[in-house]
Amino acid sequence: MSLSKQELFDRIRRDSWQLGLSIRALSKKYGVHRRLVREALASPVPKPRKRPVRTSPRMEPYKKTVDAWLRADLDAPRKQRHTAKRIGTRLEEEFGVTLPYTTVRDFVTARRRAIAEEGGAAAEGYLIRHNAPGADAEVDFGEVWVDLAGQRVKCYLFAFRLAYSGRAVHRVSRSCGQQAFFEGHVHALSVLGGVPAGQVRYDNLTPAVSKVMFRSRLREENPKWTALHEFYGFTPFYCEPGLRGAHEKGGVEGQVGYFRRNYLTPVPRVDTLEDLNGQIAGFEQRELERRIGSRIRTIGQDFAREVPHLLPLPPEPFETAMTFQPRVDRYSRITVKMCSYSVPVRFIDRKVAVHLTGDMLVVFDNRREIARHVRLAGRGLEHLVLDHYLEVLLRKPGALDRSEALHQARAEGTFTAEHEAFWALAKQQLGEIDGTKSLVRILLLHRHQQHSDVIAGLRAAIALGTCSEDVVALEARKSAQADGRAPTVTAVPAAPDPPEPADPQLPQVSHLTAHRLARPLPEDARPLPRLEQWDELLHLRRKDSS
Repeated sequence: MSLSKQELFDRIRRDSWQLGLSIRALSKKYGVHRRLVREALASPVPKPRKRPVRTSPRMEPYKKTVDAWLRADLDAPRKQRHTAKRIGTRLEEEFGVTLPYTTVRDFVTARRRAIAEEGGAAAEGYLIRHNAPGADAEVDFGEVWVDLAGQRVKCYLFAFRLAYSGRAVHRVSRSCGQQAFFEGHVHALSVLGGVPAGQVRYDNLTPAVSKVMFRSRLREENPKWTALHEFYGFTPFYCEPGLRGAHEKGGVEGQVGYFRRNYLTPVPRVDTLEDLNGQIAGFEQRELERRIGSRIRTIGQDFAREVPHLLPLPPEPFETAMTFQPRVDRYSRITVKMCSYSVPVRFIDRKVAVHLTGDMLVVFDNRREIARHVRLAGRGLEHLVLDHYLEVLLRKPGALDRSEALHQARAEGTFTAEHEAFWALAKQQLGEIDGTKSLVRILLLHRHQQHSDVIAGLRAAIALGTCSEDVVALEARKSAQADGRAPTVTAVPAAPDPPEPADPQLPQVSHLTAHRLARPLPEDARPLPRLEQWDELLHLRRKDSS
Protein backbone atom coordinates (compact mmCIF):
# COMPACT_ATOMS: atom_id res chain seq x y z
CA MET A 1 0.00 0.00 0.00
CA SER A 2 1.49 3.34 -1.03
CA LEU A 3 1.56 6.04 1.61
CA SER A 4 1.72 9.76 1.19
CA LYS A 5 4.78 11.49 2.59
CA GLN A 6 2.74 13.02 5.41
CA GLU A 7 1.36 9.61 6.43
CA LEU A 8 4.85 8.10 6.32
CA PHE A 9 6.18 10.83 8.61
CA ASP A 10 3.34 10.25 11.08
CA ARG A 11 4.02 6.50 11.28
CA ILE A 12 7.78 6.93 11.67
CA ARG A 13 7.30 9.38 14.55
CA ARG A 14 4.67 7.17 16.23
CA ASP A 15 6.85 4.01 16.07
CA SER A 16 9.84 5.93 17.37
CA TRP A 17 7.79 7.24 20.32
CA GLN A 18 5.69 4.17 21.15
CA LEU A 19 8.05 1.29 20.22
CA GLY A 20 11.37 3.05 20.73
CA LEU A 21 12.78 1.83 17.38
CA SER A 22 16.14 3.14 16.23
CA ILE A 23 16.81 5.04 13.06
CA ARG A 24 18.25 1.95 11.41
CA ALA A 25 15.22 -0.18 12.43
CA LEU A 26 12.76 2.44 11.17
CA SER A 27 14.67 2.69 7.90
CA LYS A 28 14.54 -1.07 7.45
CA LYS A 29 10.85 -1.32 8.45
CA TYR A 30 9.59 1.28 5.98
CA GLY A 31 12.20 0.76 3.26
CA VAL A 32 13.41 4.35 3.18
CA HIS A 33 16.79 5.99 3.61
CA ARG A 34 17.95 6.90 7.08
CA ARG A 35 18.20 10.49 5.93
CA LEU A 36 14.42 10.55 5.45
CA VAL A 37 13.93 9.01 8.93
CA ARG A 38 16.01 11.76 10.50
CA GLU A 39 13.98 14.36 8.58
CA ALA A 40 10.73 12.87 9.89
CA LEU A 41 11.97 12.82 13.48
CA ALA A 42 13.15 16.44 13.18
CA SER A 43 9.85 17.90 11.85
CA PRO A 44 6.28 16.49 11.67
CA VAL A 45 5.63 18.38 8.41
CA PRO A 46 7.51 17.29 5.26
CA LYS A 47 9.44 19.94 3.43
CA PRO A 48 7.75 21.08 0.23
CA ARG A 49 9.06 19.46 -2.87
CA LYS A 50 11.42 21.58 -4.88
CA ARG A 51 10.16 22.12 -8.38
CA PRO A 52 12.98 21.84 -10.85
CA VAL A 53 13.72 24.93 -12.86
CA ARG A 54 13.03 23.96 -16.45
CA THR A 55 15.35 25.46 -19.00
CA SER A 56 14.74 25.71 -22.72
CA PRO A 57 18.11 26.08 -24.45
CA ARG A 58 16.48 26.26 -27.88
CA MET A 59 14.19 29.08 -26.76
CA GLU A 60 16.92 31.05 -24.98
CA PRO A 61 18.24 33.05 -28.00
CA TYR A 62 14.72 34.29 -28.86
CA LYS A 63 13.33 35.11 -25.42
CA LYS A 64 14.05 38.85 -25.67
CA THR A 65 12.42 39.02 -29.11
CA VAL A 66 9.27 37.24 -27.95
CA ASP A 67 9.23 39.38 -24.83
CA ALA A 68 9.22 42.52 -27.00
CA TRP A 69 6.33 41.16 -29.04
CA LEU A 70 4.30 40.48 -25.91
CA ARG A 71 4.95 43.98 -24.56
CA ALA A 72 3.85 45.49 -27.87
CA ASP A 73 0.59 43.54 -27.55
CA LEU A 74 -0.38 45.69 -24.57
CA ASP A 75 -1.24 48.52 -27.00
CA ALA A 76 -2.64 46.30 -29.77
CA PRO A 77 -6.36 45.58 -30.31
CA ARG A 78 -7.59 42.70 -28.23
CA LYS A 79 -8.39 40.44 -31.17
CA GLN A 80 -5.10 41.13 -32.94
CA ARG A 81 -2.62 40.07 -30.27
CA HIS A 82 -0.09 37.28 -30.55
CA THR A 83 -1.03 33.74 -29.66
CA ALA A 84 1.54 31.03 -28.92
CA LYS A 85 0.89 29.51 -32.32
CA ARG A 86 1.40 32.84 -34.09
CA ILE A 87 4.66 33.45 -32.21
CA GLY A 88 5.94 30.03 -33.26
CA THR A 89 5.01 30.82 -36.87
CA ARG A 90 6.83 34.19 -36.75
CA LEU A 91 9.96 32.59 -35.30
CA GLU A 92 9.94 30.09 -38.15
CA GLU A 93 9.34 32.76 -40.81
CA GLU A 94 11.76 35.39 -39.52
CA PHE A 95 14.52 33.29 -37.90
CA GLY A 96 14.13 29.94 -39.62
CA VAL A 97 13.82 28.03 -36.33
CA THR A 98 11.09 25.47 -35.58
CA LEU A 99 10.31 25.15 -31.87
CA PRO A 100 7.88 22.72 -30.21
CA TYR A 101 4.49 24.29 -29.52
CA THR A 102 4.61 23.35 -25.82
CA THR A 103 7.95 25.15 -25.40
CA VAL A 104 6.59 28.36 -26.90
CA ARG A 105 3.29 28.04 -25.03
CA ASP A 106 4.90 27.61 -21.58
CA PHE A 107 7.20 30.59 -22.10
CA VAL A 108 4.41 32.83 -23.46
CA THR A 109 2.05 31.92 -20.59
CA ALA A 110 4.65 32.72 -17.93
CA ARG A 111 5.90 35.94 -19.55
CA ARG A 112 2.43 37.29 -20.29
CA ARG A 113 1.49 36.90 -16.62
CA ALA A 114 4.77 38.50 -15.49
CA ILE A 115 4.38 41.44 -17.88
CA ALA A 116 0.85 42.10 -16.60
CA GLU A 117 2.13 42.09 -13.01
CA GLU A 118 4.98 44.45 -13.91
CA GLY A 119 2.50 46.91 -15.38
CA GLY A 120 0.60 46.96 -12.11
CA ALA A 121 -2.70 46.00 -13.78
CA ALA A 122 -5.17 45.14 -11.03
CA ALA A 123 -7.52 42.22 -11.50
CA GLU A 124 -10.94 43.40 -12.56
CA GLY A 125 -13.66 42.74 -10.00
CA TYR A 126 -17.39 42.26 -10.43
CA LEU A 127 -20.44 42.54 -8.19
CA ILE A 128 -23.41 40.22 -8.00
CA ARG A 129 -26.58 42.05 -9.01
CA HIS A 130 -29.75 41.73 -6.94
CA ASN A 131 -32.72 40.91 -9.18
CA ALA A 132 -36.17 41.71 -7.85
CA PRO A 133 -39.18 39.75 -9.20
CA GLY A 134 -40.73 41.35 -12.27
CA ALA A 135 -38.21 44.19 -12.34
CA ASP A 136 -35.40 43.72 -14.87
CA ALA A 137 -34.91 41.97 -18.19
CA GLU A 138 -32.22 41.67 -20.86
CA VAL A 139 -32.37 41.55 -24.66
CA ASP A 140 -29.85 40.40 -27.26
CA PHE A 141 -29.48 39.03 -30.79
CA GLY A 142 -27.35 36.04 -31.78
CA GLU A 143 -26.45 34.49 -35.12
CA VAL A 144 -27.80 31.05 -35.99
CA TRP A 145 -27.58 29.00 -39.19
CA VAL A 146 -30.71 27.26 -40.51
CA ASP A 147 -31.25 24.83 -43.40
CA LEU A 148 -34.28 26.67 -44.77
CA ALA A 149 -36.09 24.85 -47.59
CA GLY A 150 -32.90 22.97 -48.44
CA GLN A 151 -30.63 26.02 -48.41
CA ARG A 152 -28.36 26.98 -45.52
CA VAL A 153 -28.94 30.61 -44.55
CA LYS A 154 -27.82 32.79 -41.68
CA CYS A 155 -30.63 33.93 -39.43
CA TYR A 156 -30.79 35.78 -36.13
CA LEU A 157 -32.05 34.57 -32.75
CA PHE A 158 -33.83 37.21 -30.68
CA ALA A 159 -33.78 36.53 -26.93
CA PHE A 160 -35.75 38.34 -24.21
CA ARG A 161 -34.79 37.09 -20.71
CA LEU A 162 -36.24 38.02 -17.33
CA ALA A 163 -33.38 38.55 -14.88
CA TYR A 164 -35.06 37.14 -11.74
CA SER A 165 -36.47 33.83 -12.97
CA GLY A 166 -34.34 33.32 -16.09
CA ARG A 167 -37.51 32.81 -18.16
CA ALA A 168 -36.52 33.51 -21.77
CA VAL A 169 -38.52 33.93 -24.99
CA HIS A 170 -36.86 33.39 -28.36
CA ARG A 171 -37.72 34.13 -31.96
CA VAL A 172 -35.76 33.44 -35.17
CA SER A 173 -35.93 35.92 -38.04
CA ARG A 174 -34.08 36.50 -41.29
CA SER A 175 -32.55 39.78 -40.14
CA CYS A 176 -31.77 41.70 -37.00
CA GLY A 177 -33.26 44.91 -38.35
CA GLN A 178 -35.83 47.19 -36.81
CA GLN A 179 -38.90 45.13 -37.74
CA ALA A 180 -37.41 41.92 -36.34
CA PHE A 181 -36.34 43.82 -33.22
CA PHE A 182 -39.84 45.23 -32.68
CA GLU A 183 -41.65 41.99 -33.53
CA GLY A 184 -39.42 40.13 -31.08
CA HIS A 185 -40.51 42.50 -28.28
CA VAL A 186 -44.20 42.22 -29.15
CA HIS A 187 -43.96 38.42 -29.29
CA ALA A 188 -41.95 38.14 -26.06
CA LEU A 189 -44.21 40.42 -24.03
CA SER A 190 -47.34 38.65 -25.26
CA VAL A 191 -45.86 35.25 -24.29
CA LEU A 192 -44.78 36.50 -20.86
CA GLY A 193 -48.17 38.12 -20.30
CA GLY A 194 -46.73 41.31 -18.82
CA VAL A 195 -44.07 44.01 -18.94
CA PRO A 196 -41.00 44.29 -16.66
CA ALA A 197 -41.48 47.11 -14.18
CA GLY A 198 -37.77 47.98 -13.95
CA GLN A 199 -35.12 48.25 -16.64
CA VAL A 200 -34.61 46.29 -19.85
CA ARG A 201 -30.90 46.14 -20.73
CA TYR A 202 -29.65 46.49 -24.31
CA ASP A 203 -26.54 46.81 -26.38
CA ASN A 204 -26.34 49.97 -28.46
CA LEU A 205 -28.31 48.35 -31.29
CA THR A 206 -28.92 50.38 -34.43
CA PRO A 207 -32.72 49.71 -34.41
CA ALA A 208 -32.89 51.42 -31.01
CA VAL A 209 -29.97 53.86 -30.75
CA SER A 210 -29.24 56.51 -33.37
CA LYS A 211 -26.28 58.09 -31.57
CA VAL A 212 -24.15 57.32 -28.50
CA MET A 213 -23.25 60.43 -26.54
CA PHE A 214 -19.50 60.60 -25.90
CA ARG A 215 -18.48 59.24 -22.47
CA SER A 216 -21.98 59.13 -21.04
CA ARG A 217 -25.02 56.92 -20.65
CA LEU A 218 -27.13 59.26 -22.74
CA ARG A 219 -28.41 57.96 -26.08
CA GLU A 220 -30.25 59.50 -29.00
CA GLU A 221 -33.04 57.00 -29.67
CA ASN A 222 -34.80 56.05 -32.86
CA PRO A 223 -38.23 57.77 -32.78
CA LYS A 224 -40.20 54.60 -33.45
CA TRP A 225 -38.26 52.73 -30.77
CA THR A 226 -39.12 55.50 -28.33
CA ALA A 227 -42.77 55.07 -29.30
CA LEU A 228 -42.60 51.32 -28.66
CA HIS A 229 -41.07 51.37 -25.16
CA GLU A 230 -43.34 54.26 -24.12
CA PHE A 231 -46.32 52.30 -25.49
CA TYR A 232 -45.50 49.32 -23.25
CA GLY A 233 -44.19 51.42 -20.38
CA PHE A 234 -40.76 49.89 -19.73
CA THR A 235 -37.45 51.72 -19.30
CA PRO A 236 -34.49 50.82 -21.56
CA PHE A 237 -30.96 50.77 -20.13
CA TYR A 238 -28.05 50.89 -22.57
CA CYS A 239 -24.80 49.12 -21.70
CA GLU A 240 -21.36 50.56 -22.33
CA PRO A 241 -20.21 50.25 -25.94
CA GLY A 242 -18.05 47.28 -26.94
CA LEU A 243 -16.74 44.56 -24.65
CA ARG A 244 -16.78 46.86 -21.63
CA GLY A 245 -20.55 46.54 -21.39
CA ALA A 246 -20.95 42.82 -22.12
CA HIS A 247 -20.92 41.94 -18.39
CA GLU A 248 -23.81 44.35 -17.74
CA LYS A 249 -26.23 41.87 -19.37
CA GLY A 250 -24.34 38.64 -18.92
CA GLY A 251 -27.51 36.62 -18.36
CA VAL A 252 -28.83 36.98 -21.90
CA GLU A 253 -25.32 36.77 -23.38
CA GLY A 254 -25.04 33.28 -21.94
CA GLN A 255 -28.68 32.47 -22.72
CA VAL A 256 -28.20 32.93 -26.47
CA GLY A 257 -25.21 30.58 -26.52
CA TYR A 258 -26.89 28.04 -24.25
CA PHE A 259 -30.08 27.91 -26.34
CA ARG A 260 -28.13 27.68 -29.60
CA ARG A 261 -25.96 24.80 -28.33
CA ASN A 262 -28.76 22.79 -26.72
CA TYR A 263 -31.71 23.27 -29.08
CA LEU A 264 -30.36 24.52 -32.42
CA THR A 265 -27.51 22.01 -32.75
CA PRO A 266 -27.29 20.27 -35.19
CA VAL A 267 -28.40 22.86 -37.72
CA PRO A 268 -32.23 22.70 -37.82
CA ARG A 269 -33.88 21.73 -41.10
CA VAL A 270 -37.26 23.38 -41.72
CA ASP A 271 -39.35 24.57 -44.63
CA THR A 272 -40.27 27.94 -43.12
CA LEU A 273 -39.22 30.04 -40.17
CA GLU A 274 -42.77 29.73 -38.82
CA ASP A 275 -42.16 26.00 -38.40
CA LEU A 276 -38.90 26.67 -36.56
CA ASN A 277 -40.48 29.24 -34.25
CA GLY A 278 -43.21 26.72 -33.48
CA GLN A 279 -40.55 24.22 -32.42
CA ILE A 280 -38.83 26.88 -30.32
CA ALA A 281 -42.07 27.43 -28.38
CA GLY A 282 -41.92 23.74 -27.42
CA PHE A 283 -38.27 24.06 -26.38
CA GLU A 284 -39.15 26.98 -24.11
CA GLN A 285 -41.75 24.86 -22.32
CA ARG A 286 -39.08 22.24 -21.63
CA GLU A 287 -36.84 24.97 -20.22
CA LEU A 288 -39.40 25.69 -17.48
CA GLU A 289 -38.36 22.44 -15.75
CA ARG A 290 -34.65 23.36 -15.67
CA ARG A 291 -32.78 24.70 -12.65
CA ILE A 292 -30.16 27.41 -13.17
CA GLY A 293 -26.95 26.67 -11.31
CA SER A 294 -27.57 25.76 -7.67
CA ARG A 295 -31.04 27.31 -7.43
CA ILE A 296 -33.60 25.38 -5.42
CA ARG A 297 -36.58 26.22 -7.63
CA THR A 298 -37.00 25.65 -11.36
CA ILE A 299 -37.33 28.42 -13.91
CA GLY A 300 -41.07 27.80 -14.12
CA GLN A 301 -41.52 28.03 -10.35
CA ASP A 302 -39.57 31.30 -10.17
CA PHE A 303 -41.52 32.65 -13.14
CA ALA A 304 -44.82 31.85 -11.39
CA ARG A 305 -43.66 34.00 -8.46
CA GLU A 306 -42.61 36.76 -10.88
CA VAL A 307 -45.81 37.05 -12.94
CA PRO A 308 -47.81 39.05 -10.34
CA HIS A 309 -45.08 41.70 -10.29
CA LEU A 310 -45.18 42.34 -14.06
CA LEU A 311 -47.03 45.37 -15.41
CA PRO A 312 -50.18 44.63 -17.46
CA LEU A 313 -50.03 44.65 -21.24
CA PRO A 314 -51.84 47.33 -23.28
CA PRO A 315 -55.19 46.18 -24.72
CA GLU A 316 -53.76 46.18 -28.27
CA PRO A 317 -50.31 45.15 -29.54
CA PHE A 318 -47.93 47.72 -30.99
CA GLU A 319 -48.00 48.06 -34.78
CA THR A 320 -44.48 47.04 -35.86
CA ALA A 321 -44.80 47.00 -39.65
CA MET A 322 -43.50 49.79 -41.86
CA THR A 323 -45.34 51.22 -44.87
CA PHE A 324 -43.82 52.57 -48.08
CA GLN A 325 -45.15 53.90 -51.37
CA PRO A 326 -42.52 53.09 -54.01
CA ARG A 327 -43.00 53.52 -57.75
CA VAL A 328 -42.80 50.47 -60.02
CA ASP A 329 -39.91 50.77 -62.49
CA ARG A 330 -39.92 49.67 -66.13
CA TYR A 331 -38.66 46.21 -65.13
CA SER A 332 -41.81 45.80 -63.01
CA ARG A 333 -39.85 46.00 -59.75
CA ILE A 334 -40.11 47.98 -56.56
CA THR A 335 -37.14 48.72 -54.30
CA VAL A 336 -37.60 48.53 -50.54
CA LYS A 337 -34.70 48.66 -48.07
CA MET A 338 -32.14 48.32 -50.91
CA CYS A 339 -33.72 45.08 -52.21
CA SER A 340 -35.90 44.65 -55.31
CA TYR A 341 -39.16 42.71 -55.64
CA SER A 342 -41.35 42.09 -58.68
CA VAL A 343 -45.00 43.06 -59.14
CA PRO A 344 -47.36 42.36 -62.09
CA VAL A 345 -46.36 44.30 -65.21
CA ARG A 346 -49.69 46.12 -65.45
CA PHE A 347 -48.56 48.30 -62.53
CA ILE A 348 -45.45 49.67 -64.26
CA ASP A 349 -44.89 53.38 -63.58
CA ARG A 350 -47.53 53.42 -60.83
CA LYS A 351 -47.18 53.88 -57.09
CA VAL A 352 -48.12 50.96 -54.87
CA ALA A 353 -48.41 50.51 -51.10
CA VAL A 354 -45.96 48.18 -49.35
CA HIS A 355 -46.54 46.58 -45.95
CA LEU A 356 -43.12 45.46 -44.59
CA THR A 357 -42.66 43.14 -41.61
CA GLY A 358 -39.62 41.32 -40.32
CA ASP A 359 -40.20 38.30 -42.59
CA MET A 360 -42.73 39.31 -45.25
CA LEU A 361 -43.34 42.04 -47.80
CA VAL A 362 -46.90 42.51 -49.08
CA VAL A 363 -47.74 44.83 -51.98
CA PHE A 364 -51.17 46.47 -52.33
CA ASP A 365 -52.86 48.44 -55.06
CA ASN A 366 -55.29 50.54 -53.07
CA ARG A 367 -56.87 47.83 -50.88
CA ARG A 368 -56.15 44.80 -53.07
CA GLU A 369 -53.12 42.58 -52.54
CA ILE A 370 -51.16 42.17 -55.77
CA ALA A 371 -47.90 40.51 -54.65
CA ARG A 372 -46.35 38.81 -51.63
CA HIS A 373 -42.66 38.06 -51.09
CA VAL A 374 -40.46 36.65 -48.38
CA ARG A 375 -38.34 39.55 -47.16
CA LEU A 376 -34.76 39.46 -48.43
CA ALA A 377 -31.92 39.82 -45.92
CA GLY A 378 -29.04 41.74 -47.46
CA ARG A 379 -28.32 44.52 -49.91
CA GLY A 380 -28.75 44.58 -53.65
CA LEU A 381 -30.75 41.33 -53.71
CA GLU A 382 -33.86 40.81 -55.82
CA HIS A 383 -36.74 38.34 -55.95
CA LEU A 384 -38.63 38.03 -59.24
CA VAL A 385 -41.77 35.97 -59.81
CA LEU A 386 -42.14 34.57 -63.32
CA ASP A 387 -45.94 34.92 -63.23
CA HIS A 388 -45.61 38.71 -62.98
CA TYR A 389 -44.01 38.91 -66.48
CA LEU A 390 -46.23 36.58 -68.54
CA GLU A 391 -48.07 39.38 -70.38
CA VAL A 392 -44.74 40.82 -71.53
CA LEU A 393 -43.46 37.39 -72.56
CA LEU A 394 -46.45 36.89 -74.85
CA ARG A 395 -45.19 39.92 -76.81
CA LYS A 396 -41.47 39.16 -76.32
CA PRO A 397 -41.16 35.35 -76.15
CA GLY A 398 -37.48 35.42 -77.04
CA ALA A 399 -36.66 37.04 -73.68
CA LEU A 400 -37.83 34.04 -71.64
CA ASP A 401 -34.83 31.75 -72.06
CA ARG A 402 -32.28 34.13 -70.49
CA SER A 403 -34.57 35.92 -68.05
CA GLU A 404 -33.70 36.20 -64.37
CA ALA A 405 -37.31 35.42 -63.45
CA LEU A 406 -37.05 32.02 -65.18
CA HIS A 407 -33.72 31.32 -63.47
CA GLN A 408 -35.25 31.98 -60.04
CA ALA A 409 -38.36 29.93 -60.87
CA ARG A 410 -36.15 26.96 -61.72
CA ALA A 411 -34.17 27.39 -58.49
CA GLU A 412 -37.38 27.57 -56.41
CA GLY A 413 -38.92 24.54 -58.14
CA THR A 414 -42.00 26.31 -59.52
CA PHE A 415 -40.74 25.78 -63.09
CA THR A 416 -40.62 22.00 -63.09
CA ALA A 417 -39.24 19.27 -65.33
CA GLU A 418 -42.73 18.91 -66.87
CA HIS A 419 -42.57 22.55 -68.00
CA GLU A 420 -39.13 21.95 -69.50
CA ALA A 421 -40.32 18.85 -71.38
CA PHE A 422 -43.43 20.61 -72.72
CA TRP A 423 -41.32 23.60 -73.81
CA ALA A 424 -38.92 21.37 -75.71
CA LEU A 425 -41.82 19.53 -77.39
CA ALA A 426 -43.55 22.81 -78.30
CA LYS A 427 -40.40 24.28 -79.83
CA GLN A 428 -39.88 21.09 -81.83
CA GLN A 429 -43.41 21.12 -83.26
CA LEU A 430 -44.17 24.87 -83.54
CA GLY A 431 -40.78 26.52 -83.70
CA GLU A 432 -38.86 28.69 -81.25
CA ILE A 433 -41.25 31.66 -81.05
CA ASP A 434 -44.63 29.93 -81.23
CA GLY A 435 -43.46 27.13 -78.95
CA THR A 436 -42.44 29.62 -76.29
CA LYS A 437 -45.76 31.43 -76.60
CA SER A 438 -47.52 28.12 -76.10
CA LEU A 439 -45.53 27.58 -72.89
CA VAL A 440 -46.43 31.07 -71.65
CA ARG A 441 -50.13 30.35 -72.20
CA ILE A 442 -49.69 27.18 -70.15
CA LEU A 443 -48.07 29.23 -67.38
CA LEU A 444 -51.12 31.51 -67.42
CA LEU A 445 -53.23 28.47 -66.50
CA HIS A 446 -51.58 28.47 -63.06
CA ARG A 447 -53.53 31.63 -62.21
CA HIS A 448 -56.86 29.78 -62.54
CA GLN A 449 -56.02 26.15 -61.75
CA GLN A 450 -54.00 24.50 -59.04
CA HIS A 451 -50.33 23.83 -59.64
CA SER A 452 -50.65 20.07 -59.24
CA ASP A 453 -53.55 19.93 -61.73
CA VAL A 454 -51.59 21.83 -64.40
CA ILE A 455 -48.60 19.50 -63.88
CA ALA A 456 -50.93 16.52 -64.38
CA GLY A 457 -52.22 18.13 -67.59
CA LEU A 458 -48.67 18.66 -68.85
CA ARG A 459 -47.80 15.02 -68.22
CA ALA A 460 -50.87 13.88 -70.13
CA ALA A 461 -50.11 16.18 -73.08
CA ILE A 462 -46.49 15.05 -73.24
CA ALA A 463 -47.60 11.42 -73.18
CA LEU A 464 -49.93 12.13 -76.12
CA GLY A 465 -47.17 13.99 -77.97
CA THR A 466 -49.19 17.18 -78.34
CA CYS A 467 -48.47 20.75 -77.28
CA SER A 468 -52.08 21.96 -77.41
CA GLU A 469 -53.00 24.29 -74.52
CA ASP A 470 -56.61 23.03 -74.70
CA VAL A 471 -55.47 19.47 -74.02
CA VAL A 472 -53.46 20.61 -71.00
CA ALA A 473 -56.39 22.63 -69.62
CA LEU A 474 -58.83 19.74 -70.18
CA GLU A 475 -56.57 17.18 -68.51
CA ALA A 476 -56.00 19.57 -65.62
CA ARG A 477 -59.77 19.85 -65.09
CA LYS A 478 -60.05 16.03 -65.20
CA SER A 479 -57.32 15.75 -62.54
CA ALA A 480 -59.19 18.14 -60.24
CA GLN A 481 -62.52 16.36 -60.75
CA ALA A 482 -60.89 12.97 -60.06
CA ASP A 483 -59.77 14.27 -56.66
CA GLY A 484 -63.23 15.66 -55.94
CA ARG A 485 -62.11 19.28 -56.12
CA ALA A 486 -63.31 22.29 -58.06
CA PRO A 487 -61.43 22.54 -61.39
CA THR A 488 -60.65 26.22 -60.92
CA VAL A 489 -58.91 28.00 -58.08
CA THR A 490 -61.41 29.56 -55.70
CA ALA A 491 -61.29 33.27 -55.09
CA VAL A 492 -58.75 34.28 -52.50
CA PRO A 493 -60.36 36.12 -49.54
CA ALA A 494 -59.71 39.81 -49.47
CA ALA A 495 -56.54 40.77 -47.68
CA PRO A 496 -56.71 43.19 -44.75
CA ASP A 497 -56.26 46.81 -45.56
CA PRO A 498 -52.68 47.98 -45.22
CA PRO A 499 -52.10 50.79 -42.76
CA GLU A 500 -52.20 54.12 -44.49
CA PRO A 501 -49.08 56.32 -44.23
CA ALA A 502 -49.38 58.92 -41.51
CA ASP A 503 -50.32 62.43 -42.59
CA PRO A 504 -49.28 65.08 -40.06
CA GLN A 505 -52.21 67.30 -41.11
CA LEU A 506 -54.86 64.64 -40.39
CA PRO A 507 -55.90 63.22 -37.01
CA GLN A 508 -54.52 59.77 -36.22
CA VAL A 509 -57.12 57.00 -36.49
CA SER A 510 -56.39 53.65 -34.85
CA HIS A 511 -57.33 50.63 -36.96
CA LEU A 512 -59.67 47.93 -35.65
CA THR A 513 -57.50 45.00 -34.66
CA ALA A 514 -58.54 41.36 -34.42
CA HIS A 515 -58.56 41.68 -30.62
CA ARG A 516 -61.13 44.47 -30.74
CA LEU A 517 -63.21 42.86 -33.49
CA ALA A 518 -63.56 39.74 -31.37
CA ARG A 519 -65.65 41.66 -28.82
CA PRO A 520 -69.45 41.36 -29.27
CA LEU A 521 -71.11 44.45 -30.70
CA PRO A 522 -73.85 46.10 -28.59
CA GLU A 523 -77.47 45.49 -29.56
CA ASP A 524 -79.13 48.06 -31.78
CA ALA A 525 -81.93 49.60 -29.64
CA ARG A 526 -83.12 52.05 -32.28
CA PRO A 527 -86.79 51.72 -33.45
CA LEU A 528 -87.49 50.32 -36.89
CA PRO A 529 -88.06 52.91 -39.64
CA ARG A 530 -91.65 53.84 -40.55
CA LEU A 531 -92.58 53.55 -44.22
CA GLU A 532 -96.15 54.86 -44.19
CA GLN A 533 -95.09 58.24 -45.59
CA TRP A 534 -93.41 56.51 -48.48
CA ASP A 535 -96.62 54.59 -49.24
CA GLU A 536 -98.43 57.90 -49.81
CA LEU A 537 -96.25 58.47 -52.84
CA LEU A 538 -97.99 55.57 -54.57
CA HIS A 539 -101.33 57.46 -54.57
CA LEU A 540 -100.07 60.76 -56.02
CA ARG A 541 -101.58 61.66 -59.39
CA ARG A 542 -99.10 61.87 -62.21
CA LYS A 543 -99.02 65.18 -64.04
CA ASP A 544 -100.14 65.29 -67.71
CA SER A 545 -97.38 65.39 -70.19
CA SER A 546 -99.05 68.42 -71.84
